[in-house]
Amino acid sequence: MSIATIATAPIDGQKPGTSGLRKKCKVFMGAHYLENFVQAMFDGIGGVEGKTLVVGGDGRFHNDVATQTILAMAAANGAARAIVGQNALLSTPAASNLIRTLETDGGVILSASHNPGGVDEDFGIKFNMPNGGPAPESVTNAIFERTKTLSQYRIWQGAPVDLSAIGVTKLGEMQVNIVDPVEAYVDLMQRLFDFPAIADMIKDGLKIRFDAMCAITGPYARAILEGALGAPDGTVVHGTPLPDFGGMHPDPNPTWAHELMDEMMGENAPGFGCASDGDGDRNMIVGPGCYVSPSDSLAVIAANAHVAPGYSDGLKGVARSMPTSAAVDRVAEALGIDCYETPTGWKFFGNLMDDGRVSLCGEESFGTGSDHVREKDGVWAVLMWLNIMAATGKSVPEIMEEHWARFGRNYYSRHDFEAIETEKADALMADLRGKLDSLKGHVEGPLTVAEADDYEYLDPVDGSTSAQQGVRVVFEGGARFVVRLSGTGTSGATLRLYLESLETEKLDLEPQAALMSVIAAAHAITCLEQHTGRTSPDVIT
Repeated sequence: MSIATIATAPIDGQKPGTSGLRKKCKVFMGAHYLENFVQAMFDGIGGVEGKTLVVGGDGRFHNDVATQTILAMAAANGAARAIVGQNALLSTPAASNLIRTLETDGGVILSASHNPGGVDEDFGIKFNMPNGGPAPESVTNAIFERTKTLSQYRIWQGAPVDLSAIGVTKLGEMQVNIVDPVEAYVDLMQRLFDFPAIADMIKDGLKIRFDAMCAITGPYARAILEGALGAPDGTVVHGTPLPDFGGMHPDPNPTWAHELMDEMMGENAPGFGCASDGDGDRNMIVGPGCYVSPSDSLAVIAANAHVAPGYSDGLKGVARSMPTSAAVDRVAEALGIDCYETPTGWKFFGNLMDDGRVSLCGEESFGTGSDHVREKDGVWAVLMWLNIMAATGKSVPEIMEEHWARFGRNYYSRHDFEAIETEKADALMADLRGKLDSLKGHVEGPLTVAEADDYEYLDPVDGSTSAQQGVRVVFEGGARFVVRLSGTGTSGATLRLYLESLETEKLDLEPQAALMSVIAAAHAITCLEQHTGRTSPDVIT
């Protein structure tokens, strides 16, 4: 048993995206691939000698093997201590919580979030900073630059750690603490929400369906809903994390969580439906016959967060990603608090939260969270909705109807065009950017372009800028569409088209019908069919 220095060479394409490095699992299983990136990651953050790291992941295929590699390399690079979820499991928000509460030097999270799992599917790895949030671009850029020059990596060669046994062990000179992945997170939720009131609501007959999609939140939801809150066994379905997510696509949206949607839209639907994703940071909220868009969910939470004990003093401010609808903006205006618009990616919210500017953040891609951690948090969002229902005595449809009556309704939808040839997607974006200056005044059907730009963000905390974060086309009257390429896929490019229109009178329209003119204008202005050959999206949310 000893430390080995292994000769290697740079591997192309190891550039982290908005949520770390994601590739097909077999790519990560290739010779030196994971080891190269981990060494570059350690070097890019200034080394790990004497540091304490949290390590865990969403349980997808290769999660356990990769965890052993990371621990062996951390030990060989001089780390003092590693805190690891039992069986290498940790939801992303639970990992963020441990990083923060144990005051560690950061953490390595193994996940490809909502992407499919299995030997032929996706894998991912990212570094989270000591604040518990994803590494900023300055750090991911340093990691990427290191991948280009790496010539060797260090790894401990010896017996692997027993990841199933809670307790303290050693790997070389490094202490390894195997911890219950759920316990600390449950304690945090109990401090934030009114568990007795929610438990009484459940006892009085509220039926809940939580679809964990064979992913990481199953154990968390069972411990909270069926354990601490007293919901009946079976409330949580697909609750056992599986390496291939049971063949499911663990993305909590109406397309992939279709079993839950069928139940909630059918006869005798439960009073509350919800789902979470592969690593536990996303959520979907559904009432009987009532789907809640992520943008609306963020706005409702902002308007009602004060009913939860952890937020009884009110919100400092709110933030949303640029493609997310402006529904929360009007809530912030009514509350007299600041509302920030950022690029997509939770790391941008982290600066605002660390600076004390905001308490609540959200993205249209089914991500909502607060300053309790520095990641979006699916189970947290579910509990917030249950707390709001318990405090108001209202159902999900009633809450939505009252909210729209007060603030108006932002009809909103996201259309995903997946696995487009990268060259074609890049050409579409280049063509669109090239004609932005000439779009003002352009007419498409009943809509006239008021302004168009390529969104650039100036961080109010650190002064950094992030350019080309999505093309925005805004029409007279406020309707708009946004186009950007997603950084979360592993095959080709995913083009995302975001569509929005505010309505203050007709509040019960079907969203796709309400957005018909915006959809047509977006397709025409982007020349989507000409560039991609696509006429309809793969996923509509």
